[in-house]
Amino acid sequence: MLKKSFVAIPILIVAFLAFFFHLDIHIIDALSLETLPEYDIHIPVLRIIFEPILGLLLYVNRTIYPLQELPITLLWILVFYLCLSLSKIFKVTAPPNRSRKALRFLGNLPLLIGICFSVFVVILFIRLPNNTIVNNSSDEILLTSHSHTEFSHDGLISQEKMWAWHKRNGFDAFFITDHANHKKTLEFVNKQRNNQFPIEPLVMVGQEHSGSNHMSLLGLNGKFETKDKPDSLIVDLVHKHGGAVIINHWFDGKGKDKEFYRELGADGFEIENVGKELYYDRTLFKDLKKFCEDNKLLMMGGLDFHGYGRACGIWNAFQIPNWHQMDPDKKEKSILDIIRTRDQSRVKVLMYQDRPFYSGENLLFQPFITAVNYFRTLNFWQVLSWAIWLVLFQLLWNYRRKHFMPLHKRMALTAMVSALFLILLGLYYMVRGNAVKGYSKVFAEYSSLLLTIGSVFMVYSLLTIYFRFFRKIKK
Repeated sequence: MLKKSFVAIPILIVAFLAFFFHLDIHIIDALSLETLPEYDIHIPVLRIIFEPILGLLLYVNRTIYPLQELPITLLWILVFYLCLSLSKIFKVTAPPNRSRKALRFLGNLPLLIGICFSVFVVILFIRLPNNTIVNNSSDEILLTSHSHTEFSHDGLISQEKMWAWHKRNGFDAFFITDHANHKKTLEFVNKQRNNQFPIEPLVMVGQEHSGSNHMSLLGLNGKFETKDKPDSLIVDLVHKHGGAVIINHWFDGKGKDKEFYRELGADGFEIENVGKELYYDRTLFKDLKKFCEDNKLLMMGGLDFHGYGRACGIWNAFQIPNWHQMDPDKKEKSILDIIRTRDQSRVKVLMYQDRPFYSGENLLFQPFITAVNYFRTLNFWQVLSWAIWLVLFQLLWNYRRKHFMPLHKRMALTAMVSALFLILLGLYYMVRGNAVKGYSKVFAEYSSLLLTIGSVFMVYSLLTIYFRFFRKIKK
């Protein structure tokens, strides 16, 4: 029998939001914002089992402005902890005990910040079991034209893991568009064509060229180099060899006028990009959309996956009947033909939508709105998972004084585990960085950052453990 039960109300709130204010998760057309009924969402069993942990982390991962909202969330956690700790300190009447409480509070602050930073790293760098798309259409295949492996200066994922990631996220084909390098991709593609690993999803050769604006060069065959060549010559060479050119995330304002790229002969523009802020300025979106429609330029979605960042949220649906009966060369030609002919009637840009749109103008209270919207998206099984975990937490809480160590000790151990996680991830990035030396630069950057922060955090955690577990306090 539960005593001092406090989980009944949270369970009722979760169920109330999920069932009476339910928010459906949709796959929408990014150009029209209409729901596409031929596409469904699959929720992995592992996520449902650990919904209170994985579900929350993934929902925060998909926030529209993650780099702003995650620090704001950390700030609110610190504010709540500060208020709770101060209330406990002032309840203590004896001055020595009050001083001890205050010192413990100050000692816990670095631990809490370090633990939150580790969670921040998990959200952005660990590929959690996110919801995936289900393609129920009869003749559409799912494709991305923009991705980066560890052979790109800003990639953190191997070619093999990139292939597995695209397979898990429902893609039938994808281009690898590493910066200033397509020879390594060509080697990987040749391995697939020689049946050294499965043919689906199909890997195709591309490259992201950083000229006046980033652009995806698609369908490269290794017969020409792009180094030190002007944009105009590169576009001509790509077309001469049967490829296509898409202007990437032009809306970030770093390139030239869109008319410049029309005159270059580019085949289209990315109209959305997961690596940038989703739902960027809608006036700019409408302007770019109208420009593409008026000039018969193809609009595509850029997944821009680097091995870290947001979970998969954009797909390009290409209408290609009899796809599975084609050989790999014909499949690639069919894709490139659609892009080269700029046939928008055969291309949809799909987006994962699990929350109402909001702007980035006032994000201070967005973490609370995000939490409410998360609970609104839950189905019956996810609500049940929450209920079971809350009841388990209640049981642990009731008997914690008899069987579990106090909170300040648990926090120190949690901090040590968090520090160990940062160090191990930093070491892994160091090893991978040495394996692809001369290509990815972010391995060295992130390994240095994680090892430095993790080591400092580990020293502090071990000192805290020593004082809280082994050093006897003199009375």
